[in-house]
Amino acid sequence: MPSEQTDVVVVGAGQAGIAMSEHLGAQGIPHIVLERDRIAERWRSQRWDSLVANGPAWHDRFPNLEFPDVAPDGFATKEQVAEYFTAYAEKIDAPVRCGVEVTRVRKNQGRPGFRVETSEGDVETRFVVAATGPFQRPVIPPVVPDGAVLTQIHSSEYRNPGQLPDGAVLVVGAGSSGVQIADELRRSGRRVLLSVGPHDRPPRQYRGRDFCWWLGVLGLWDLTTPPQGAAHVTIAVSGARGGHTVDFRALAGTGVELVGMTAAYDDGVLRFAPDLATNIALGDEKYLGLLRAADAYVERNGLGLPEEPEAHVLGADPQCLTDPRLELDLAEAGVTSIVWATGFAADYGWLDVDAYDENGRPDQSRGVSREPGVYFLGLPWLSRRGSSFIWGVWHDAKYVADHITTRRGYLAYQHPDNSDNSDHGSN
Repeated sequence: MPSEQTDVVVVGAGQAGIAMSEHLGAQGIPHIVLERDRIAERWRSQRWDSLVANGPAWHDRFPNLEFPDVAPDGFATKEQVAEYFTAYAEKIDAPVRCGVEVTRVRKNQGRPGFRVETSEGDVETRFVVAATGPFQRPVIPPVVPDGAVLTQIHSSEYRNPGQLPDGAVLVVGAGSSGVQIADELRRSGRRVLLSVGPHDRPPRQYRGRDFCWWLGVLGLWDLTTPPQGAAHVTIAVSGARGGHTVDFRALAGTGVELVGMTAAYDDGVLRFAPDLATNIALGDEKYLGLLRAADAYVERNGLGLPEEPEAHVLGADPQCLTDPRLELDLAEAGVTSIVWATGFAADYGWLDVDAYDENGRPDQSRGVSREPGVYFLGLPWLSRRGSSFIWGVWHDAKYVADHITTRRGYLAYQHPDNSDNSDHGSN
């Protein structure tokens, strides 16, 4: 028999798990949060040393606690973010158990609920919330074989330039991670090539307001489905050095060589797709489109925000953009390291329930899975564009907690003629 029983088991004590615990606790629902490492572990040990949050502190937080030592328009360091969630867990008295790994979750047969198998014994529960987020398994495309260069690492393993062997570095991926790592390596004196794929490139600030504010007032955080083909497009924006707009032309001007998407490898030569100009142009259009929408909003609402016409002016295209490199002899170029900033895949191998579509992705609507009693939280576009952000996951957790409360009410119902029927209800 299981050693413990509770109404809800939340798996993961990152931003999603802590948000979930706050809302469950506020509704008086017995629960535990199981975390195999420490609270907000990925912020602590799977980020590079100089990382800061990509959103300003006034925006990227939960509603009921501000960052204690960060100015509202500042960007918290990764350590400050981790300590923020630790402090938040203490503030709400979240029942977090660190160092407990969930190894398997199975639906009970012939009776309601689930059995949660952990490194410290089994737990019987009515509901399970998978709050482990999307960053479970680093993805490195099988392009360059082992041994082709001295070092190949994922961005989650990168810490600082001194970690890499001497020599040039190829950074693959033009989202926030890839751009910031490439810039840091270039500032350290390295020769750097940056492989640029499709991306979204918002302004860090425009007319005195952060892009997070603009997405809010323009209603873009509330989009419920991504634009066609943009479900997995990365966002190139940076909070580093006080925050700045990512400008690939300016980055090239500092010495970073831009190339297209990394396509193939053959006998020491890496080939790039001829899509660099297209990817940059599409990113430019998204950038300029947001500026135009912001200008229209200012005029429509009569706001006195300062004009910023220079933001609409794009710099001259560098040679690496007008005459892009399509192949690279790694040895000849002195490339000794490749940093793959190519994202992550979710890993729900421990969640052995019927909650996935034909492609193995969670089959859910706003976090409510097709397996009654199982919920997902912290995934991109779970309910809207903001779902995977700190503030967004807090609101998604409220919806999931409300759903659990409603379902508990049904399961607790006792008909006057059959007072025991709640014991035989199903999930």
